[in-house]
Amino acid sequence: MRIPFEELRITLKGILEKHGMDGEDADLSSFLFASSSADGVHTHGLNRFPSYISLIDRGLIDVRRKAVFESRFGAIERWDGQRGPGDINAWRAMRRAVELSRENGVGIVALRNTNHWMRAGNYGLEAVKMGAIGIMWTNTMPNMPAWGGKDPRIGNNPLVIAVPYKDTPVLVDIAMSMFSYGKLGKYILENKECPVDGGFDENGNLTRDPKIISETKEALPIGFWKGSGLAITLDLIASLISGGKTTVEIGKYPIETEVSQIFMAFSLDIFPDKASMETKIGETLEYIKASSPRNGCSIHYPGEGIKNTREESEKLGVFADDSVWKTVLSL
Repeated sequence: MRIPFEELRITLKGILEKHGMDGEDADLSSFLFASSSADGVHTHGLNRFPSYISLIDRGLIDVRRKAVFESRFGAIERWDGQRGPGDINAWRAMRRAVELSRENGVGIVALRNTNHWMRAGNYGLEAVKMGAIGIMWTNTMPNMPAWGGKDPRIGNNPLVIAVPYKDTPVLVDIAMSMFSYGKLGKYILENKECPVDGGFDENGNLTRDPKIISETKEALPIGFWKGSGLAITLDLIASLISGGKTTVEIGKYPIETEVSQIFMAFSLDIFPDKASMETKIGETLEYIKASSPRNGCSIHYPGEGIKNTREESEKLGVFADDSVWKTVLSL
């Protein structure tokens, strides 16, 4: 079904307020959830909303808390998320990093003690809107084996890189596993297999079955040992710079909370050659897109399809799975 964007946002805002979130925060959080689905990222938009409310009801997300400043070291600031809403904490941390980058060229906010940030690409797009390159990542609970191992001992630690370019920025939003658990959930909901091998079954065999991967927690790292190495180092950097918890420490809880995150921004407004930067970006992207496609495939840069999906959502309404929407309305 299709739901007008504003109807979707207002519905979500009302539910958040009913569950204790104040009006300003509910307005922002509902906008982020609705925008995620409008951009086609349903796994971390409307589909994730019921579990978000469940975490609020269970007290794992404290809607009365906001991230607070702790200390500053040059262009780096440490903030404590106080186990508040992860999406709101992340949005504000990214904006603060951009503000710092306008002073110093680069700005870094290290955020500890926060919760799942939902769709991470939202914060990359916010950095771009403010005229900055944004780089951010989070650690998670253990949900992926290190390369060569069987037990889930590392996180799939999502990473976002956003580069401004006209009205269609370059946006990389990836987990260190072949498929995020949100994506696996989407395939399960649609009764589909993963398009490529995504993890291991209980016998150590590669599988495309999203349900099996979700059960074994043996997701396949991107690039095999390379993704495993990236996941480990991203976890260490986030926890060390923020003074927060590592994946090992987060894994001692029954459910993921108190994660550590990094938000980096590079302001482009301070550079005298900003105009030529956009020319370089355009030349690079056009050169890539002009290459010969393989087997009828289309060539696009990361984030290019978001504009078309968003325009379709504005025209026809935001796509929503019927069963998910019924669950949301029941809240």
